[in-house]
Formats: sequence, C-alpha cells, structure tokens
Amino acid sequence: MTIRNPIDILARFTFVGAIALIISSCAAPDTQHHIVISTREQKLALLDRSKLMAIYPVSTSKFGLGDWPGSSCTPLGKLEIAEKIGDNAPPGAVFKDRRRTGEIVVPDSPGRDPIVTRILWLRGREPQNANAFARDIYIHGTPEERNIGLPVSYGCIRMRSGDIINLYEIVGRGAEVTIVDVPLANVVPGPVSASSMAETNPAPFVIR
Repeated sequence: MTIRNPIDILARFTFVGAIALIISSCAAPDTQHHIVISTREQKLALLDRSKLMAIYPVSTSKFGLGDWPGSSCTPLGKLEIAEKIGDNAPPGAVFKDRRRTGEIVVPDSPGRDPIVTRILWLRGREPQNANAFARDIYIHGTPEERNIGLPVSYGCIRMRSGDIINLYEIVGRGAEVTIVDVPLANVVPGPVSASSMAETNPAPFVIR
C-alpha cells in the first residue's frame, strides 16, 4: 500500500484546478446572444442571432442613469457579460461579495433585499460605461419580486429568480448587453408590443 504525501496530493489538485481555469477562460465568447434592456420600459429582451426570443420585466436604478464612481445609477450603452456566478445555486440563494452565504430567501421576504440566485457581472465597452465592472453592476436575482417592473435598484438590473435562471442558462460570457433609455420597439426587431404579457405572467413572453 502506497501512502501519498499530502503535499503532493494538494499540488496535483492545484494543478488540475489551474488547468480547468485556463480552459474555461479560453472558451469562445458568446456572439450568438444579445441582451437589450430598456430603462424606459423596465424590460429586458433576449435575442438569438438578432431574433427575439423572450422579454422579461426587470428593475433598474431608482437613482437614475449614469456611471460615475460612487453612484448608484444604471449605466447606458454597450456592455458585455464578463462573469457568470451561481451555477446550480437554488432559487433564493443569497450572495455576498459574489459568494454564497448558505442562506436562502423566499420571494418578498419582509425587510430582505440581498442579491440572490444568479449573477451576470457586466463590463462596459464604451467610455460612458467604463466604470461598470468596478462598480459591480450585475444582472441578478432579487427577492423583492413585487417591485419588478419599477426602478428600485441601486444600479444593477434585477430580475425574478425564475427569470434570471432561464437567462443565465442561455447566455454565455462575452454576450453583448445594450442598455437604452428608449422603448424596446425602437431597437429590437419583432412584435415587442406583445411583451406586455411578461409584466403580469411569472414566465417570460417567448417568441416561438
């Protein structure tokens, strides 16, 4: 029977983990999907090769639009998904500093407003949103589902837990995100006017 040195075992695990990290970082960016968010309508449209797939209600900042450091505003312009955090976490799983705390919060829990379920961390592509990544601007789940559709966030884009899980499973790192202050119909092809269904239905309005 061979007794392995614990240091050797640790070194092997570290090496395997480093290789996995390198492989994942080299994955091709998602050029297939495009997210468009209208702060004017508090809606998020998901496109697949320019074809409208779904529209979800969201919540953007209650402090308005902008990207200056220290603000709690939602930035406008072209961004991208830089990181995806929360693989396989249950709905309502609480995140602090992008790490799970072990707590699970049910929707509309009184006095609770943490980041939950999934995180899509955004990086700006333009001077007007260059601070977004450092400001921790996310698309993420919220337990305050009763307020979805209203501008109530502190800069991030909030979604219902079920909706962010659906979106998270579809889009990859590098997917383009465009945030605009005009109606979706101005920038998204397809029957966007029918998306009013998404505001009253827990499931998104899906174009088939």
